[in-house]
Amino acid sequence: MRVWAIGDLHLPGGDKKPMDIFGAHWKNHFERISEDWRRKVAEEDIVLIPGDISWAITLENALEDLRRIAQLPGTIGILKGNHDFWWNSLTQLRMSLPPNMFALQNDAFRFGNVIIAGTRGWTIPAGSQADDKVVKIYKREVQRLSFSLDRARELAGGDDCTTIVMMHYPPITQETLKTGTGFTELLRDAGIRECIYGHLHGNSIGYAVQGMVDGVHYDLVSCDALGFELMEVPLGTGRDMSGPVP
Repeated sequence: MRVWAIGDLHLPGGDKKPMDIFGAHWKNHFERISEDWRRKVAEEDIVLIPGDISWAITLENALEDLRRIAQLPGTIGILKGNHDFWWNSLTQLRMSLPPNMFALQNDAFRFGNVIIAGTRGWTIPAGSQADDKVVKIYKREVQRLSFSLDRARELAGGDDCTTIVMMHYPPITQETLKTGTGFTELLRDAGIRECIYGHLHGNSIGYAVQGMVDGVHYDLVSCDALGFELMEVPLGTGRDMSGPVP
Protein backbone atom coordinates (compact mmCIF):
# COMPACT_ATOMS: atom_id res chain seq x y z
CA MET A 1 0.00 0.00 0.00
CA ARG A 2 1.20 3.48 -0.92
CA VAL A 3 -0.22 6.86 0.07
CA TRP A 4 -0.68 9.74 -2.38
CA ALA A 5 -1.96 13.29 -1.96
CA ILE A 6 -3.38 16.10 -4.07
CA GLY A 7 -5.64 18.89 -2.83
CA ASP A 8 -7.80 21.80 -3.95
CA LEU A 9 -9.30 20.11 -7.01
CA HIS A 10 -11.98 22.83 -7.21
CA LEU A 11 -14.31 20.74 -9.35
CA PRO A 12 -17.26 22.61 -10.85
CA GLY A 13 -20.22 21.19 -8.93
CA GLY A 14 -23.61 22.20 -10.27
CA ASP A 15 -22.34 25.64 -11.31
CA LYS A 16 -19.90 24.32 -13.93
CA LYS A 17 -17.37 26.93 -12.89
CA PRO A 18 -14.34 26.89 -15.23
CA MET A 19 -10.97 26.98 -13.49
CA ASP A 20 -8.97 28.35 -16.41
CA ILE A 21 -10.24 31.82 -15.47
CA PHE A 22 -7.41 31.58 -12.92
CA GLY A 23 -4.82 30.93 -15.61
CA ALA A 24 -4.24 28.79 -18.68
CA HIS A 25 -2.40 26.22 -16.56
CA TRP A 26 -5.78 25.23 -15.05
CA LYS A 27 -7.26 24.24 -18.42
CA ASN A 28 -8.57 20.65 -18.34
CA HIS A 29 -6.88 20.27 -14.95
CA PHE A 30 -9.01 17.38 -13.69
CA GLU A 31 -8.46 15.39 -16.86
CA ARG A 32 -4.71 15.82 -16.41
CA ILE A 33 -4.93 14.89 -12.74
CA SER A 34 -7.01 11.83 -13.60
CA GLU A 35 -4.51 10.65 -16.19
CA ASP A 36 -1.65 10.93 -13.70
CA TRP A 37 -3.79 9.31 -10.97
CA ARG A 38 -4.56 6.25 -13.10
CA ARG A 39 -0.92 5.90 -14.03
CA LYS A 40 0.31 5.94 -10.41
CA VAL A 41 -2.37 4.64 -8.07
CA ALA A 42 -3.19 0.98 -7.42
CA GLU A 43 -6.50 -0.18 -5.97
CA GLU A 44 -4.87 -0.95 -2.60
CA ASP A 45 -3.43 2.59 -2.32
CA ILE A 46 -4.80 5.59 -0.41
CA VAL A 47 -5.25 9.03 -1.97
CA LEU A 48 -5.74 12.06 0.31
CA ILE A 49 -7.55 15.23 -0.80
CA PRO A 50 -7.22 17.93 1.89
CA GLY A 51 -10.12 20.20 1.02
CA ASP A 52 -11.59 22.55 -1.58
CA ILE A 53 -12.94 19.63 -3.54
CA SER A 54 -15.97 21.17 -5.25
CA TRP A 55 -17.49 24.58 -5.89
CA ALA A 56 -20.96 23.08 -5.30
CA ILE A 57 -23.22 24.67 -2.72
CA THR A 58 -25.39 21.62 -2.02
CA LEU A 59 -24.36 18.05 -1.24
CA GLU A 60 -26.51 16.85 -4.13
CA ASN A 61 -24.42 18.84 -6.61
CA ALA A 62 -21.15 17.99 -4.88
CA LEU A 63 -21.92 14.29 -5.22
CA GLU A 64 -21.53 14.66 -8.99
CA ASP A 65 -17.91 15.62 -8.41
CA LEU A 66 -17.32 13.09 -5.64
CA ARG A 67 -18.54 10.28 -7.88
CA ARG A 68 -16.21 11.41 -10.65
CA ILE A 69 -13.31 11.22 -8.23
CA ALA A 70 -14.46 7.86 -6.87
CA GLN A 71 -14.22 6.33 -10.35
CA LEU A 72 -10.45 6.63 -9.98
CA PRO A 73 -8.48 3.83 -8.26
CA GLY A 74 -7.67 3.64 -4.58
CA THR A 75 -9.32 4.41 -1.26
CA ILE A 76 -9.90 8.15 -1.20
CA GLY A 77 -9.89 10.34 1.91
CA ILE A 78 -11.44 13.79 1.78
CA LEU A 79 -11.28 16.74 4.19
CA LYS A 80 -13.36 19.92 4.30
CA GLY A 81 -11.85 23.09 2.84
CA ASN A 82 -12.95 26.70 3.15
CA HIS A 83 -14.81 26.55 -0.19
CA ASP A 84 -16.63 23.28 0.50
CA PHE A 85 -19.92 24.92 1.45
CA TRP A 86 -21.81 21.72 0.59
CA TRP A 87 -20.14 19.92 3.53
CA ASN A 88 -22.59 20.38 6.42
CA SER A 89 -23.87 17.22 8.07
CA LEU A 90 -21.01 14.73 8.43
CA THR A 91 -23.46 11.86 9.03
CA GLN A 92 -25.38 12.65 5.85
CA LEU A 93 -22.17 13.02 3.87
CA ARG A 94 -20.76 9.70 5.05
CA MET A 95 -24.02 7.95 4.21
CA SER A 96 -23.89 9.41 0.69
CA LEU A 97 -20.24 8.75 -0.18
CA PRO A 98 -19.16 6.14 -2.71
CA PRO A 99 -17.84 2.97 -1.01
CA ASN A 100 -14.17 3.73 -1.77
CA MET A 101 -14.26 7.18 -0.16
CA PHE A 102 -14.08 8.33 3.47
CA ALA A 103 -14.59 11.76 5.04
CA LEU A 104 -12.17 12.90 7.74
CA GLN A 105 -13.40 15.49 10.23
CA ASN A 106 -11.59 15.88 13.55
CA ASP A 107 -11.12 12.11 13.85
CA ALA A 108 -8.88 9.40 12.38
CA PHE A 109 -8.97 6.24 10.26
CA ARG A 110 -6.62 3.26 10.26
CA PHE A 111 -5.61 1.22 7.21
CA GLY A 112 -3.17 -1.52 8.11
CA ASN A 113 -0.31 0.27 9.87
CA VAL A 114 -1.17 3.66 8.41
CA ILE A 115 -3.41 6.12 10.28
CA ILE A 116 -4.90 9.21 8.66
CA ALA A 117 -5.81 12.05 11.03
CA GLY A 118 -6.54 15.76 10.74
CA THR A 119 -8.82 18.76 10.75
CA ARG A 120 -9.52 21.72 8.48
CA GLY A 121 -7.40 24.26 10.38
CA TRP A 122 -7.78 28.03 10.13
CA THR A 123 -5.95 31.28 9.53
CA ILE A 124 -3.18 31.68 12.11
CA PRO A 125 -3.81 34.84 14.20
CA ALA A 126 -1.38 37.70 13.56
CA GLY A 127 -0.12 38.63 17.04
CA SER A 128 -1.96 40.75 19.56
CA GLN A 129 -3.87 42.64 16.87
CA ALA A 130 -5.62 39.51 15.57
CA ASP A 131 -9.34 39.65 14.95
CA ASP A 132 -11.35 38.08 17.80
CA LYS A 133 -13.32 35.86 15.41
CA VAL A 134 -10.12 34.55 13.82
CA VAL A 135 -8.68 33.75 17.25
CA LYS A 136 -11.87 31.97 18.34
CA ILE A 137 -12.03 29.71 15.27
CA TYR A 138 -8.28 29.10 15.35
CA LYS A 139 -8.45 27.90 18.98
CA ARG A 140 -11.40 25.68 18.12
CA GLU A 141 -9.48 24.09 15.25
CA VAL A 142 -6.43 23.51 17.45
CA GLN A 143 -8.71 21.65 19.87
CA ARG A 144 -10.16 19.63 17.02
CA LEU A 145 -6.68 18.60 15.90
CA SER A 146 -6.05 17.47 19.47
CA PHE A 147 -9.19 15.31 19.33
CA SER A 148 -8.04 13.81 16.03
CA LEU A 149 -4.58 12.97 17.37
CA ASP A 150 -6.13 11.40 20.49
CA ARG A 151 -8.21 9.19 18.22
CA ALA A 152 -5.13 8.29 16.18
CA ARG A 153 -3.38 7.14 19.37
CA GLU A 154 -6.40 5.02 20.28
CA LEU A 155 -6.40 3.38 16.84
CA ALA A 156 -2.67 2.67 17.03
CA GLY A 157 -3.13 0.88 20.35
CA GLY A 158 0.61 0.59 20.87
CA ASP A 159 1.32 -0.79 17.39
CA ASP A 160 4.12 0.64 15.24
CA CYS A 161 1.94 2.81 12.98
CA THR A 162 2.65 5.74 10.71
CA THR A 163 0.25 8.63 11.28
CA ILE A 164 -0.22 11.12 8.45
CA VAL A 165 -2.01 14.36 9.30
CA MET A 166 -3.86 16.31 6.64
CA MET A 167 -5.17 19.82 7.03
CA HIS A 168 -6.61 22.32 4.60
CA TYR A 169 -5.12 25.55 5.94
CA PRO A 170 -1.34 25.74 6.42
CA PRO A 171 -0.53 24.82 10.04
CA ILE A 172 2.66 26.89 9.85
CA THR A 173 3.75 30.03 7.99
CA GLN A 174 6.99 31.87 7.34
CA GLU A 175 6.02 34.28 10.13
CA THR A 176 5.58 31.45 12.66
CA LEU A 177 8.65 29.36 11.80
CA LYS A 178 10.44 30.41 14.99
CA THR A 179 7.49 30.73 17.36
CA GLY A 180 5.42 27.80 16.17
CA THR A 181 1.63 27.55 16.33
CA GLY A 182 -0.92 25.58 18.31
CA PHE A 183 -1.03 23.13 15.41
CA THR A 184 2.72 22.61 15.14
CA GLU A 185 3.07 22.10 18.90
CA LEU A 186 0.48 19.32 18.83
CA LEU A 187 2.08 17.65 15.81
CA ARG A 188 5.55 17.82 17.36
CA ASP A 189 4.44 16.52 20.74
CA ALA A 190 2.49 13.66 19.13
CA GLY A 191 5.56 12.56 17.18
CA ILE A 192 3.88 13.06 13.81
CA ARG A 193 6.31 12.65 10.92
CA GLU A 194 4.24 13.97 8.02
CA CYS A 195 1.65 16.74 7.63
CA ILE A 196 0.14 17.68 4.28
CA TYR A 197 -1.94 20.77 3.60
CA GLY A 198 -3.45 22.77 0.74
CA HIS A 199 -5.24 26.13 0.39
CA LEU A 200 -2.34 28.06 -1.19
CA HIS A 201 -2.36 28.99 -4.87
CA GLY A 202 -0.56 31.28 -7.27
CA ASN A 203 2.08 33.53 -5.73
CA SER A 204 1.28 32.19 -2.26
CA ILE A 205 2.83 28.85 -3.20
CA GLY A 206 6.27 30.43 -3.05
CA TYR A 207 5.77 31.38 0.60
CA ALA A 208 4.67 27.95 1.78
CA VAL A 209 6.71 26.29 4.51
CA GLN A 210 7.83 22.90 3.27
CA GLY A 211 10.37 20.52 4.72
CA MET A 212 11.32 19.46 8.23
CA VAL A 213 10.40 21.64 11.20
CA ASP A 214 10.80 20.27 14.74
CA GLY A 215 10.74 16.70 13.47
CA VAL A 216 7.60 17.12 11.36
CA HIS A 217 7.79 17.19 7.57
CA TYR A 218 5.34 19.63 5.95
CA ASP A 219 4.19 19.39 2.33
CA LEU A 220 1.95 21.72 0.34
CA VAL A 221 -0.19 19.55 -1.94
CA SER A 222 -2.62 21.96 -3.62
CA CYS A 223 -2.91 20.64 -7.17
CA ASP A 224 -1.37 23.64 -8.91
CA ALA A 225 1.56 23.59 -6.48
CA LEU A 226 2.14 19.97 -7.58
CA GLY A 227 1.82 20.72 -11.29
CA PHE A 228 -1.49 18.77 -11.28
CA GLU A 229 0.27 15.49 -10.46
CA LEU A 230 -0.16 13.39 -7.33
CA MET A 231 2.60 13.42 -4.71
CA GLU A 232 3.54 10.23 -2.94
CA VAL A 233 3.59 10.58 0.85
CA PRO A 234 6.57 8.59 2.16
CA LEU A 235 5.87 6.08 4.90
CA GLY A 236 8.24 5.27 7.72
CA THR A 237 11.40 7.27 8.38
CA GLY A 238 12.79 7.57 4.88
CA ARG A 239 12.43 11.33 4.83
CA ASP A 240 15.17 13.89 4.18
CA MET A 241 15.96 15.27 7.65
CA SER A 242 17.28 18.60 6.42
CA GLY A 243 15.91 21.91 7.64
CA PRO A 244 12.84 23.76 6.36
CA VAL A 245 12.60 24.67 2.72
CA PRO A 246 10.91 28.08 2.30
